[in-house]
Amino acid sequence: MTATDRTAGPPHGLRPAPGPAADEGLARRLRALACTAPLHDLDARKANLAGEYGAYAMAEVALAAIDLVTLSMDFDTGADHEHVVARLLPRVAAQAPARPAAEHERVARWVLDNLINVGSVDRGFRAVYGTFGPDGAYVRRDYDFKLIEEVPGPGGGVYLRTTDEAVNVLVGALDTDVTSAQIAAEVKLEVLISRGRLADAQLAAEQARYRTVQYAETLRRTLETTRRNVRAVDWLQAVPDLIAEALDHIADRYRHENAILTNIRRARDEAAEPGHKLRAAELVDIVKDCIRRHTQLQTRLLEAGPLFRAEQDRQAFAPPAARIGTDLYGQLLAPLLPLPLESAVRVTDAYFARGTGPRPPAAVRLADLAELLLTPPVPREHLGAELPEPDLVATPDDSRFSEEQLAAALDLLRLPEDAPRRLSGLLADARRADPGLPHLVALLAAHAASPPVSTAHRQGERRLLFAVDDGTPLHDEEFGGADLIVGTALLGPAPAPQEAP
Repeated sequence: MTATDRTAGPPHGLRPAPGPAADEGLARRLRALACTAPLHDLDARKANLAGEYGAYAMAEVALAAIDLVTLSMDFDTGADHEHVVARLLPRVAAQAPARPAAEHERVARWVLDNLINVGSVDRGFRAVYGTFGPDGAYVRRDYDFKLIEEVPGPGGGVYLRTTDEAVNVLVGALDTDVTSAQIAAEVKLEVLISRGRLADAQLAAEQARYRTVQYAETLRRTLETTRRNVRAVDWLQAVPDLIAEALDHIADRYRHENAILTNIRRARDEAAEPGHKLRAAELVDIVKDCIRRHTQLQTRLLEAGPLFRAEQDRQAFAPPAARIGTDLYGQLLAPLLPLPLESAVRVTDAYFARGTGPRPPAAVRLADLAELLLTPPVPREHLGAELPEPDLVATPDDSRFSEEQLAAALDLLRLPEDAPRRLSGLLADARRADPGLPHLVALLAAHAASPPVSTAHRQGERRLLFAVDDGTPLHDEEFGGADLIVGTALLGPAPAPQEAP
């Protein structure tokens, strides 16, 4: 969620909201309203379909699709696209039974594709709402969200998973704490069953199951992020606290759900009315599914610690990539500078054609293209907008060594190829020339202990300073360590640049 530049001050200095808490509550309700907008938009846009589709309630089909995908989600997989379409067909056919089966399937696929938002670049939705900043100015913000997203499965297929926003559309809340909502739903379910209100109890049981799915989805995303980058997840405090709270939560839920299951079975067995008995039997299946999901969640919670340790070892001790990146200076720029323009253009064209990423088109839908073509151009000044005059501040020179000291140190280290010297002798010569020079000489010699030979060779360097430790200790009044052997090595000629095909 990012803020835009569209701001406006409140009139007469009055703040419409009484405080930050009230303003945040309004923002939460606006985001909740935004999550339902794609469902209402389906009924508004069904007139654009070629044919008579006024008999279909698209929002009802969309809610049923979200319900099917949510209940089909698992830790490792999600819902199959074709399976969801097949399960939606009876509901679509019930709305217009006289229409052909091909039309029912088209409606089901159209609704599911619009919930995924097929055709957009990031397959997401965006809503704009306004809040008040700390200074009282009205700020418009963008809220980006998704309802159903396509994710890769372990077997290489593509599955559908609902997001937290989609689950919140089902249960009628946004950004609700999962644990507290689950406990409230279980208590409400137990009270309704004890009073014999099985119709309301079924709705409460379904809401409790949605919260269970959402809790498992939070853990799944945490484990997925750990597999990609173990440093992106707080395994020191946040995740251990989450696991401990989740295990306590599951233990409490087991006791509640087993007691609820006993009461439902008693109500089912004692019911005389067939509809009452059928409702109780459906409740038994829902609570059994909740117990199954909690068992699966407990298994994943117990595996979370070993998974973190295994991923930490794998990512910490993974071998570096065998492929070396392109040295733009040594492999591209330096060989091209002496070449004539006709030869250099062939190389640069080949590099930039393959070295730059793909650029997505500006309009991916026909409606976007038509709007782009019909929008009149914005009048602009011939010379463009006036650029502000920058305020330039001189950067103070806080370097420890001067240019003269660097030149003196490099001249001292410019040794003949056949006459290397000890670091102790170089430090003594530097101390006689300048009391601050030995530190710079020691730094340059330490850097030469691991010289970048391949980089210097690619960049066409002919001489390279090196330092070798032969085990002799350094006896100096300022420095300790090894008395390095410092010398100069001659490099062979740089490889000739290959002509582009």
